[in-house]
Amino acid sequence: MSAKNRDNKNRWRNITVGFRVSPEKNERINKAVALSGLPKQEYCYRRCLNQDVVVQGNPRVYKALKQELAAVLAELQRIEAGNRMDEELLNFIELIAVIFGGLKGKEQNE
Repeated sequence: MSAKNRDNKNRWRNITVGFRVSPEKNERINKAVALSGLPKQEYCYRRCLNQDVVVQGNPRVYKALKQELAAVLAELQRIEAGNRMDEELLNFIELIAVIFGGLKGKEQNE
């Protein structure tokens, strides 16, 4: 039998919450989780409970930002060639800007 799990406040975690998403929504969730630097479970807790998601700068976050910015650059180059920009790209650029703004603000405070 598996060991009983308790969280960091010594509470039992024996209830599972799950939901279905489309492949597109799954990709958006995974990108946001990667950019947050949090485990997926913690990210989902905070978002579902309307709590702040504070990004802690670390090598994983910077690598995710670099990869996503490369993807954004490719999309912007595609758009420059005369193609249409979609709303999802604008939302994603806004998310990256918020994360960078938070990282910049945190570094200035230290």
